[in-house]
Amino acid sequence: MHLKDISFIIPVYNRPDEIYELLKSFSELDGDKEFEIVIVEDGSKQKCEHIIENFNNLNIAYFFKKNSGPGDSRNFGMNVAKGKYFIILDSDIILPPDYNKILIKNLTKNFSDCFGGVDDSHHSFNYFQKAVSYSMTSFITTGHIRGGNKSKDFQPRSFNMGISKEAYLRSKGFGKIHPGEDPDLSIRLKKQGFSTKLYSNLKVFHKRRISVLSFYNQVYKFGVARSILNNRYPETKKIIYWFPLLFSSMFLVSIFLFLSNISNLILIIYLLYFLLIFTQSSFKDNPLVGLLSIMTTLIQFMGYGYGFFKSFILINMFPNKKIESIFPKMFFNHN
Repeated sequence: MHLKDISFIIPVYNRPDEIYELLKSFSELDGDKEFEIVIVEDGSKQKCEHIIENFNNLNIAYFFKKNSGPGDSRNFGMNVAKGKYFIILDSDIILPPDYNKILIKNLTKNFSDCFGGVDDSHHSFNYFQKAVSYSMTSFITTGHIRGGNKSKDFQPRSFNMGISKEAYLRSKGFGKIHPGEDPDLSIRLKKQGFSTKLYSNLKVFHKRRISVLSFYNQVYKFGVARSILNNRYPETKKIIYWFPLLFSSMFLVSIFLFLSNISNLILIIYLLYFLLIFTQSSFKDNPLVGLLSIMTTLIQFMGYGYGFFKSFILINMFPNKKIESIFPKMFFNHN
């Protein structure tokens, strides 16, 4: 596998500043730059075309289309790309200088028709972004379900993901659900006989420009999406998907027991867990990020747990109703 065979696919929606940071990191990559970059403007009002003009040293193809969501925009990009292998990135990504070197090494020695890499926070990110990154990537908060050395049947995430042209053409790419379009694609690829792998050393810096409320809404939708996918693909159901709901419920119970002077034991266990989060996150960054990591972990568990449970209940209450009509905001119209 050579860099000339690679096309990077990047959908963008009203994020010209992010595109500038991402392209700047592309221009600072080690080695040659024979790869293609396909930027798909998904109906943005704040276009990034003027940003692209500053990077003449890169092979960039720019397209503007009406808004139809990130999944459909990625499909559009793969349809027009010239490469034999597609690397899909979000617009809020910054690449480390050795990204391409590690990418080609993995594809050459450990080829997979679909892979996922990992993400981390950059030293330039603000404290909240670092706390969110910790909560979404730490082993003690997610069990490395989003990436880790022991991940099994890994479901790549589209902020740092690769797929061969053959796998894309046979699977027809991403579906209409969002979020959840990336695990949906991974499941369909596996059913078609393709393997998915984790490249645990292929890292990007994921900026995640979000607020407390938008982070809650994001993880809530993650929970809703997982329950929808479990219904669509019953063979993918795992007991671990119920853990955020159990964690959140027991935390509320522990507070009730404490306030009722019944028992302190469960709350003490939670406090010890939060202390572990604080210690680990503080060691990685600083004490303020450690404190924020406790908050973002709670938001993550509660938002995901509530979304998962609500979706599970509504889907089973109305088994004859189309899921698209129960959760219309979870699906994009590609027509």
